[in-house]
Amino acid sequence: MARFRPYCKSTRQFICIATFLISYFFCFQSSAQENEEPKVGLVLSGGGAKGFAHIGVLKVIDSLGIKVDYIAGTSMGAIIGSLYATGYSGVQLETFFNSIDFDVLINDEFERSSKTFYERENAEKYAVSLPFDNFSVSLPSGLSRGQNVYNLLYQLMLPVSDIKDFSKLPIPFFCIATDIETGESLIMDKGSLAEAVTASGALPSLFQPVVINNRILIDGGVTNNFPVQELRAKGMDIIIGVDVQDALKDRESLKTAPEILIQINNFRTINAMKEKVSLTDIYIKPDITNFSVISFDEGRNIIENGEIAAKNKITQLIDIKNRQQVTVSTPPIMPLDSLRIASVEINGNKRFTRSYILGKFKFRDDRKISYSKFKKGINNLIATNNFETFRYQLETADNEDAYHLKGNIKESETSTFLKLGVHYDGLYKSAALANLTKQQLLFKNDLASLDIILGDNSRYNFDYFIDKGFYISIGVKSRFNHFSKGINPAIALGDDSPLLGTLNRIDVDLNDFTNQVYLQTIFRKDFALRLGGEYKRLKITSETLFEENQDQEVTFDNTDYFSLYGNLVFDDYDNPYFPKNGFYFNGDFHWYVGVAGFNTDFEPFSIAKADIGYAFSLSDRMAFKAETSGGFNIGEGATNTLNFALGGYGRNFINNFFSFYGYDYLDLTGDSFVKACFTIDYELFNNHHLLLAANYANVENGLFETGNWLSAPDFTGYALGYSLETFLGPLEGKYTYSPETGNSYWFFNLGFWF
Repeated sequence: MARFRPYCKSTRQFICIATFLISYFFCFQSSAQENEEPKVGLVLSGGGAKGFAHIGVLKVIDSLGIKVDYIAGTSMGAIIGSLYATGYSGVQLETFFNSIDFDVLINDEFERSSKTFYERENAEKYAVSLPFDNFSVSLPSGLSRGQNVYNLLYQLMLPVSDIKDFSKLPIPFFCIATDIETGESLIMDKGSLAEAVTASGALPSLFQPVVINNRILIDGGVTNNFPVQELRAKGMDIIIGVDVQDALKDRESLKTAPEILIQINNFRTINAMKEKVSLTDIYIKPDITNFSVISFDEGRNIIENGEIAAKNKITQLIDIKNRQQVTVSTPPIMPLDSLRIASVEINGNKRFTRSYILGKFKFRDDRKISYSKFKKGINNLIATNNFETFRYQLETADNEDAYHLKGNIKESETSTFLKLGVHYDGLYKSAALANLTKQQLLFKNDLASLDIILGDNSRYNFDYFIDKGFYISIGVKSRFNHFSKGINPAIALGDDSPLLGTLNRIDVDLNDFTNQVYLQTIFRKDFALRLGGEYKRLKITSETLFEENQDQEVTFDNTDYFSLYGNLVFDDYDNPYFPKNGFYFNGDFHWYVGVAGFNTDFEPFSIAKADIGYAFSLSDRMAFKAETSGGFNIGEGATNTLNFALGGYGRNFINNFFSFYGYDYLDLTGDSFVKACFTIDYELFNNHHLLLAANYANVENGLFETGNWLSAPDFTGYALGYSLETFLGPLEGKYTYSPETGNSYWFFNLGFWF
């Protein structure tokens, strides 16, 4: 025992010393860890428009000067998170998103001027357009191609476009996308930032899938809408999570099929969130109860709700800030507003030539252009509907303000479309339209279109166009037009007819069969000049000219007319029906060189006419449009049936017929005329227009020879109308009145004009 006790005493001393040293070491380590700045991660969920709440949270984080070390996001969370990672502040993002027209952005609506003149004429009359191959109608893979979204994101992300590893961004970042073939959830952390984020936000059915590295990708929210585990794996000590996903709704809120389908889809994400909430250190759940994934017009309120939710966690957020040594202040960065394209490299085009693509861009030279013109050039290409997407990169050239444009283009697999429309107006009455459009019918750059119009006055239109852009294009048009209407007898009877003084109106059947072949060129980017030849067969008959001969047909014209013509058009109206900005000019000259048939007293003559319009906005809701038209005949051989006729309300009138409020269709006639119309358009609320118009005209034979075209107007008319923009086209009702006659007319219209 004597030996054992000294041994135990020594052992106890050793253990005490060791215990003290270990305790001191761990206390030192604990103190060091407490003093070490924690890594802060930010995870943002998807949720469509509800994701605007993320911006409100970011504004609060910025106001506290909190440093975020890593960001993860899905869908809208990826979009906002990536822009924050690029270097934009919450306030900047609020400014950007509040200025965006999301209807234009999401629906891939392009400026009207992005389309060629031919494409505008051929597209602004259909309510529905569907792919049509192998005699079967199909639906597109998404309502939007996402080109406008990509264009916007790429512009905003251009300051970091050279960074291909997202961990090297000002704030490291990754997002989630879903492989639609395998159902795999993918972490997108390398490549093109704009393209990766576009894929993460490709909501099924709304946006077409995005192809990256031969993988077909859709919205990451399908598989992982809140990637908190993946963010924790990046070494984050503290995670702030912002969740804008829907909660499950009760039976009172589940009344429709879409609501039920959304509820079913939410089962998985809501169940997954039960576990994921516990993995966040600060969980922020903005109140998005009264908003949906498409509540883009309520962005301000959603952002405000995000701020409120973040401020509810202000104590915890301040605690994070107190543990950080550096206060973050984000210097503002501004998107590029101009650039110079030094070269263009295009890959993926097989059916369309390089010259065709460059012709659509319209920035052929090495001049500096605004970024808006650059995007418009991209949209010019996509607006042809010959291409699904154009994903591009701008690489800095030797000159600092110059870029090499490198792009991959995906040509549309569908080249045939079935298009439908309906229409009613006072002249042609009810009509249903079926159109078949075929691209690359005979050549790479051609397009053929056939309208079959069935109704009270059946007719057809055929167009074939070989588009060469700035070079000489070739076109063929064929049209049959028919209507029955009571008209001014002066347009049907000869000047020496004794019936002119005894009849006010005569009921006629008018048949017009017109065929044209023309060459077209584009110059100064916005002017289209056509030169061609025309064959027209015009037949005007009546069965009710005399009461005692009601069963007999009286023929006023049944002639084949041959002419050469020129047409110059400029049109940059922002909307063909309700323009708020833009200028319009359409000048036409026809030289009739020969006839065959009914008209035996023919001598060559010419007809010149022009339409000019200008529109500008008086306020956000009010626009003013001024229009003037005029025309005259040259030569003694002019025929009355091709004279000018004014009256009624309509578009796409044939020959030399023009609208004029206060008078019935084709009421005012003569071989020359001048007309002015002024319209105030007040948009009561979106797509609802209150219209007030006044028009004035002089119409007679030899108007410009007598000088009466400068005198006070002989004819005036006024209109008060209401128009609603619908997917079928405008729904319009107009009350018109003329003080000269004391007569009033109601004109109604439904649908796009064709």
